[in-house]
Amino acid sequence: MMKSSALCKAMLAGASALVLGAAMASSVLGADVTPDRLVNADKEPHNWLMNHRTYDAQRYSPLDKINKANVKNLKLAYAVAIGGTSANENLQSTPLVEDGFMYIVDQWGVLYKIDVRSGDMGRIVWRMDPGQEKVPLSNRGAALWGNLVITVASYPARIIATDKDNGKIVWETNVADGQADLQMTAAVLPVKDKIIVGAAGGDRGVRDFIAGLDAKTGKVAWRKYVVPAPGEPGSETWKDKNNAWQTGGGAMWITGSYDVATNQVIWGTGNPVPMFDPTYRPGDNLYTNSMISWNPDSGQMNWYFQYIAGDMWDYDEAHTHILIDGQMDGQARKLITHSARNGFLYTFERSNGQTILAKPYVENINWTAGIDQKTGKPVDYDPKKDIQTYNGKMNQTPESPTKKLCPSMSGGNNYWPASFSPKTKLLYIPTNASCNEVTLDTDAAKKGNWFGAAFKHIERNETDLVVADPFTGEIKKKVRVPYPNNSGALTTAGGLVFTGFTDGSLMAYDDATMEELWKINVGTGFQAPPMTFEVNGKQYIAILSGLSAISKARHAFTPELREQRNQTMLFVFGL
Repeated sequence: MMKSSALCKAMLAGASALVLGAAMASSVLGADVTPDRLVNADKEPHNWLMNHRTYDAQRYSPLDKINKANVKNLKLAYAVAIGGTSANENLQSTPLVEDGFMYIVDQWGVLYKIDVRSGDMGRIVWRMDPGQEKVPLSNRGAALWGNLVITVASYPARIIATDKDNGKIVWETNVADGQADLQMTAAVLPVKDKIIVGAAGGDRGVRDFIAGLDAKTGKVAWRKYVVPAPGEPGSETWKDKNNAWQTGGGAMWITGSYDVATNQVIWGTGNPVPMFDPTYRPGDNLYTNSMISWNPDSGQMNWYFQYIAGDMWDYDEAHTHILIDGQMDGQARKLITHSARNGFLYTFERSNGQTILAKPYVENINWTAGIDQKTGKPVDYDPKKDIQTYNGKMNQTPESPTKKLCPSMSGGNNYWPASFSPKTKLLYIPTNASCNEVTLDTDAAKKGNWFGAAFKHIERNETDLVVADPFTGEIKKKVRVPYPNNSGALTTAGGLVFTGFTDGSLMAYDDATMEELWKINVGTGFQAPPMTFEVNGKQYIAILSGLSAISKARHAFTPELREQRNQTMLFVFGL
């Protein structure tokens, strides 16, 4: 990776802080965000203190001043330009809000503190620029801990703690571990005195990991790799002669969830690498495409569940695993639910990862004949095979290299998060409703291409908003929208479901009927999740705009958006 000498010097000297208008914030010093505040986030419904708002990753807000009766009056309160330093920028972070101050991150890891107390404008108080190289990446947000705002940056991969009052860097930790292409894109998760981070860059041939850093100092307390080294448990599932474990992937590029009662973080892992070529890496390829429970204090693995052994379709399961409580068969249960990229909705026992159900939530699934309801494995999984074929309809081979993938390699659900409403006891899943095509290239790895294939869109990309019961797997409602949803869902106590689309539409739906209650089109697409907060007794909805090149490519069969422009903005709406 080429870097300018000036950039290298800046990285060696440490990241720079741009403190703009700090006097605006000097009169209001924020209280520490303690572990107790994070555990009891529902006691501060006006704030949004972590990536998913609460440790259970439900993305549900108890706020109800914007509701079914008045959402039709929602209008733009203000907008703030973000980034704008390079073409084709995208914004994917969820804004955090604490007592009238918002914290967001742009594509380049630049952290913004914005004063939103007035309700009619957002004033940037300061910016912290980590000096990230301008290469196409993503950054999905920040975290609050103590008096720090903790963010990630790449090239080199770093975790950075910034004083939330003055914008100055307090500590910075390089976590690259000698891997030049390792990336950090997920918002970190503060748990007690640790900052839990998942590494990305797996599709570039990186061996990814999860790590726990001391929150006060940034020192790495523990680090555990997804792909085991030879001799470690699970290494026997890498049966190649290519040392594929060294470049095996398993990216953890979406923020996990945390169960306070049992002290376990639940994190999803990405696909093995090469992405589409299982001939290079025969075996089940643990612990890729898995849900893993870790002890946040020590990094010890408690248990795991692998969704697809030897995945050859990029059906990684790095996205959110939502913690839910409810009744099943008359008994109170502590559960995990996950709308998998592979097209199935899974519900698990939270204590051990035991499968309770796995039902399709996507209409068109052609990679397997179904899922065994007891084991959670595909019914056509064969433990005797080093290279799985499953039902044989989708597996690309040198003799038959091109196949139609349903769902497409994007899923199903993906990094755009689903939301669970404890009010309705239902899961709201923005779902890619299309298929695509992949052509295997068995020589790709030799040429340094860790994809192992070429893929292309073959039909219009549209969205099904799926409402599902995670306790039964039953699909309750389904709404078709003619544009991709790369944004995600937000549910509220006001009986609403908010979500955005790549055509620039932000919508609110009735959480019971899925009737469209409100819509605005801002002309530039969304691929960041919506969130909500309250200031001075007034509720707002906030979302960031700006599409990546990958998201814009999903418009290949959407001619009316061919000339759509791209702008990176913060939009805030209120009554």
